[in-house]
Amino acid sequence: MTRRRLILAAVIALLVAAYFLSGAHQALSLDNLQAEQAQFQAWLAAEPLTVAGGFFLIYVAITAVSLPGATLLTLLGGALFGFGWGLLLISFASALGATLAALIARTLARGPLERRFATQLARINAGIEREGAFYLFTLRLIPLFPFFVINLVMGLTRMRLLTFYWVSQVGMLPGTAVFVNAGRELGHLESLSGVLSPGLIGSFVLIGLFPWLARALVAIGKRRQLARRFDRPRHFDQDIVVIGGGSAGLVASYIAAAVKARVALVERDRLGGDCLNTGCVPSKALIRAARVASEIREAPRYGVSAGAPEVDFAAVMGHVHRAIREVEPHDSRERYEGLGVEVIAGEAVLEDPWRVRIREASGERVVTTRHVIIASGARPRVPSLPGLEAIEVLTSDNLWRLETLPERLVVLGGGPIGCELSQSFARLGSRVALVEMGGQLLPREDREVAAEVEAWLGEEGLALHLATRALRVVAEEGSGHALEVEGHDARGEAVIERLPFSHLLVAVGRQANVEGLGLEALGVETRPDGTLAVDEALQSVLPNVWACGDVAGPYQLTHASAHQAWHATVNALFGELKRFRVSYRALPAVTFTDPEVARVGLNEREAFAAGVEVEVTRYALSELDRAIAEGSTRGFVKVLTVPGRDRILGATIVGQGAGEMLAEFTLAMTRGIGLNKLLGTIHPYPTHSEAVKATAGVWKNAHKPERLLGWLKRYFAWRRGGDGTEERGR
Repeated sequence: MTRRRLILAAVIALLVAAYFLSGAHQALSLDNLQAEQAQFQAWLAAEPLTVAGGFFLIYVAITAVSLPGATLLTLLGGALFGFGWGLLLISFASALGATLAALIARTLARGPLERRFATQLARINAGIEREGAFYLFTLRLIPLFPFFVINLVMGLTRMRLLTFYWVSQVGMLPGTAVFVNAGRELGHLESLSGVLSPGLIGSFVLIGLFPWLARALVAIGKRRQLARRFDRPRHFDQDIVVIGGGSAGLVASYIAAAVKARVALVERDRLGGDCLNTGCVPSKALIRAARVASEIREAPRYGVSAGAPEVDFAAVMGHVHRAIREVEPHDSRERYEGLGVEVIAGEAVLEDPWRVRIREASGERVVTTRHVIIASGARPRVPSLPGLEAIEVLTSDNLWRLETLPERLVVLGGGPIGCELSQSFARLGSRVALVEMGGQLLPREDREVAAEVEAWLGEEGLALHLATRALRVVAEEGSGHALEVEGHDARGEAVIERLPFSHLLVAVGRQANVEGLGLEALGVETRPDGTLAVDEALQSVLPNVWACGDVAGPYQLTHASAHQAWHATVNALFGELKRFRVSYRALPAVTFTDPEVARVGLNEREAFAAGVEVEVTRYALSELDRAIAEGSTRGFVKVLTVPGRDRILGATIVGQGAGEMLAEFTLAMTRGIGLNKLLGTIHPYPTHSEAVKATAGVWKNAHKPERLLGWLKRYFAWRRGGDGTEERGR
């Protein structure tokens, strides 16, 4: 690829040099064209096809290499071929040449630029994917923007060349028509300024701005049309009403109260939401109990004999609920009322953009508010599986009401929740079968990451059914049930199997809570995945309705919810002055299996899908002294960087304590700290965090200056009394 770029660059350089050395740039002047117009007309009359074809090819070549002269050629085309044929020839030649110019820029520079500015270009390309054609079209309409610059810049993006071509073909047509028409009077033109008068330029600017103005007016019109049905209150009870008291809602309320805004928080169930009551807190308490049972089984490895663990499941669940109670005051009504938040227990429905009807135990009332933040969270998604209605399905919501340990547990879904809970129940004594439709567990992670988790779970006795589709729930003899699944044998043929269970746990994702809030009647739309449609500032189609947390997506994580809540609240309160776009570039995520899987930024799967070139550095935890001492050497650290540079694009850690080690990489990505500085940071010995420094050392060793080291070797040989020649011979 590098060789091809060098050859292309050399060819272009030769063409440019030949253009100027031959004097072609002087020939393409208004005075010269006017002087030679009669000669050109004679050539056309004698050989029309040759002249027309040659003109077309020259125009394409000049435009493709971004040489000056295309404007004057357009005038000449109008003079030679007239308006109709001139417009036809030049329109297609200019669009084709512009596309070739974009292709040349893409071939020469896009790869190196994407490696160096991967994050910035990823955001630009996301915008180009959404509105690139519209943006290019408006630029083409305004002749103030040099077309060759547009060609080169757009070529560096990931816009499809076919899209670039047809948009350019249409967008450049008005400007081309003006110059072709002016070319019919070529002999009377005194300068190019005679073609583009200030008034005409202004007209083109207005034409180019019209699509943007039209879009803005349509958006304003839509919002006013929605708001016209309702009377905007003259006075408001609240600055913000937050609907939902989970992680996102609590953080939004906290921030609003901290800046002395008047805020009401409406929650229909329990404050703390899923994280406190059915998610993060109880699951980590269960994982801890399961890990203790596993450590007891593994104790003989360390010379400690403790016998087989006896699991009292009721006591385990007591530990889980005790953890919830101890964390609960952090999310309590008393705490938030002490911060100045009006906490309301009830159901909220938006009557209009400024009025929220709240149904409380004591009755109903309507609260007026300047802004509404929807933070209603999500719930476990239960698939429409035949026979499922005949059993009580376990989910991450109702799992915590279990009083006895499931004897045979089938878990449907191999994502983070499914893997964590499967391993925990297996360690506590359940016979667990894990069913995943995809070809690997943890579908978002790299294959080697999933392979580590699959190997570990398999060794712990879990039955893994990958690339397996659940068909139905069927009754077994007696009072039992089984999950009928379809997998494939070694020859790839479909195989139907029944997995008997005493309990079925469904962990196939979560569904946003958008129903019953009155949003549909107000025109607030949802995305195909069911989350609320909001922009990068977390604003909905209604200017004063915002959303954050699981209901907004795309990452249903507690810390992602808090991150979004800050943006939604600050944008709602101060958006007239400045708005902040939410960024997920350095968003960490941890799967709390054993080994843990922790990641921030890109992994290899995502980099490949996005076409981002990366350099991969690996460090095996089997080399880490602390891991060796503790007998937990399975796992690795993998860091993705810009090729040849130490800037971190992503990091993945598999192993004990991976979530804690990830924080250093997250900080580095957030603050622009490269691997060189991580290597220069003192880490305490022996700790797991040394794996971060060791990984940076692996990268540094791969980029050591071999030539300089060779000279140093000779220098030290000379200092020892030799002339260095013996070193060269070795």
